[in-house]
Order: sequence, then structure tokens, then C-alpha cells
Amino acid sequence: MNAVLREDHLQFRAQVERFIASEILPHYEAWEREGLTPKELWRKAGESGLLNCALPEPYGQGGDFGHAAMVIDALARANCLGIGFSIHSDMVSPYLWHFGSEAQKQRWLPDMASGTLIGAIAMTEPGAGSDLKAVRTRAVRDGDGYILNGQKTFITNGVNAGLFVVLVSTNPDLGARGLSLVVVEEGMAGFSKGPPLRKIGQHCQDTCELFFEDVHIPADHLLGEENAGFQYVMQELAQERLAIALRAAASLEGMIVASAEYLRTRKVFGRRVLDYQNTRFKLANALAQSEMLRAFLDKCLAQHLEGRLDASLAAMAKLNATEMQGQILDDLLQLHGGYGYMAEYGIGRAWADARALRIFGGTSEILRDIIGKTF
Repeated sequence: MNAVLREDHLQFRAQVERFIASEILPHYEAWEREGLTPKELWRKAGESGLLNCALPEPYGQGGDFGHAAMVIDALARANCLGIGFSIHSDMVSPYLWHFGSEAQKQRWLPDMASGTLIGAIAMTEPGAGSDLKAVRTRAVRDGDGYILNGQKTFITNGVNAGLFVVLVSTNPDLGARGLSLVVVEEGMAGFSKGPPLRKIGQHCQDTCELFFEDVHIPADHLLGEENAGFQYVMQELAQERLAIALRAAASLEGMIVASAEYLRTRKVFGRRVLDYQNTRFKLANALAQSEMLRAFLDKCLAQHLEGRLDASLAAMAKLNATEMQGQILDDLLQLHGGYGYMAEYGIGRAWADARALRIFGGTSEILRDIIGKTF
């Protein structure tokens, strides 16, 4: 990413790497077993300037998305895909920043920047994923507010979060054009969370279901305009998909390096595994593809920093990065033999963690459909 980043971005990256080395890596395996990252980590991240990097002070750290990309990249390269900072900073906070009133920004964003308030976004339902017009969670007008009923599932940061940007239907007759965004806070009467969901990867990234039973939503918890939720979601998806693509690429690059180091020391039939032609060909293929991917993502990142990244290019970024990551990590795991399937080896965790990236933020099938409509 050096081609599109400034010196201040790279200096910040070194700061992020120091934070990961001291505050995350020594504890990560324990958090994976517990299925949760402690809230104290978020407060430390806020104190170190790792949250809301792209927002101006006091709502964030006063940087741009290049600084956010450094957090994404360093965490993924360190094989820490389960840390939910990017969901909080690059997907939840932007909704408040772009569509919230000044009072809403002042109420929530400074606490999110400090890590004392953790954010989550609630769109997916048991019967509605990529098809947003199928959303059934309903907010019905009640005086100057709303009464909210429904259920959301697969909510990242859900256990820890105290603030949720929730996609709701305010006019079912309008389908997708009758959707709105409301802010739900932990402790509201009628709002509850399910237990942490068991996943095949990203175990320390807490994920749960949300339940709304006659939750009163005050008028000042409506985000932006009523029935404009679909438009808002479409506007924010480009950054969300770029963030996922950057995670996938950095994870892949980190595991290529780690795998090469392992294969230099592992011997089979008296020879280093790296000395076999098949191994070198697999690594060569991985390196060549990842370098090509990085060049494309540099282009996407440069365009986003200039405010020019469109929906189709962002879809291409996520599709290419996550599909390539999945294929190559599988090849790298195979080169580890039986040890690749053992939990204590990083490649196994990376392989399992990566699988979700082809699903959330728009499945690969949805992305192909978006790209196909450009013709």
C-alpha cells in the first residue's frame, strides 16, 4: 500500500503494530477460547487512537480512511480477524457521522472514539440477509416516536455493544424504499440479546441475536430521514466492502510469509518441504496473485481517499480479495500437512476465519450480480 499512503499513515501503522504486539497477541488465544474480547481492550484501543480513525475530533482521531486502513491491515496481517474494531469504526460510526444530527453525533461518537461505547450494525434477520426488502423488523409510529418489534441475527460485536444502528421497516408497502435506520441503546425496555452464537471461525468476535419487543424508540433516535434507510445503506456499502477486501488481502499476505517460514524448517523424507518443486510452485502462485490483488486494492483505496470509489469497483474488490484469500489459504493449509489442521497453528485459524468474509458485506453471488449489471 506504500504507493497511496503518506508518511503519517506509515508512522501510525507502527503505532498500531506496537499495540497489537503488547495488548492483543499475548491474550488472543485465551479470548478465542472464551469467545469474547474484553471491553477493556476497546478502552485501551480508544486511548491509543485506534478507533474512529477517519473522523474529525472530537468524534474520532482526526485522520482519514488511510489511517483506518492501517488498523485493518495490521490486525489481519497479525492473524487477528476476530477483533471487531473495523465494524465499529468503519461501518457503524460512518452512519452516525454522515446521517446523524449534530446532537446525535455529540451524544454517541466521542464515546465510540474513546472505546467506552461499542457499536454494532443490525441488518440481517433470520429470513432476510442480502435481500433487504425482506426485512420484517417493524417500527410503527407512536406519537413522535416508534414502537419497534422484530429480531436480528449474526450481529458482530453484539454481546459487547451498547449502541446498535438497526435497519427497520417503517412502511412495508414501499418494500426496500420503506426502510429506515434507528439507533437502539442497551438497556431500552423490551430490548434483549441472545447468548453468543457458536461459529466455525472468528471465535473471539462476539456475535449474537437481538430481540425487540415493543421497544419505544424516541424520535431523536431516528437516523436521517424516515424511509431513506435503503439509500443510506447503499451509500455506505462501498467503504464496508473495501474494508473487508483489505482485511482479506492483508490476512493472505501475512499467511504467505508465515507459511514460507514454516516450510523452510519442516522436513519430509529428509528434505525441507520448501525444496519440493510443488511447494515452490504453490508459493509462487500465491505471491504472484497477492501482488496483483494488492495493486488493484491500491487503486481502490486511492479512489476512496479521493471520494471516487463506486459500488461496482468496491464489489470487485471484495469479490476478488475474499475469493482469492479462500483459495490460496486452502493451498497453504495443505502444504502444512496434518499440522495445518491443528488449532495451535496460525494457518488453520486463518483458514477458518476467512470463510465468513465471502458471506458478510454481500455474498460473492450478490457481488457478481452487481458487477454483471454494469454491462
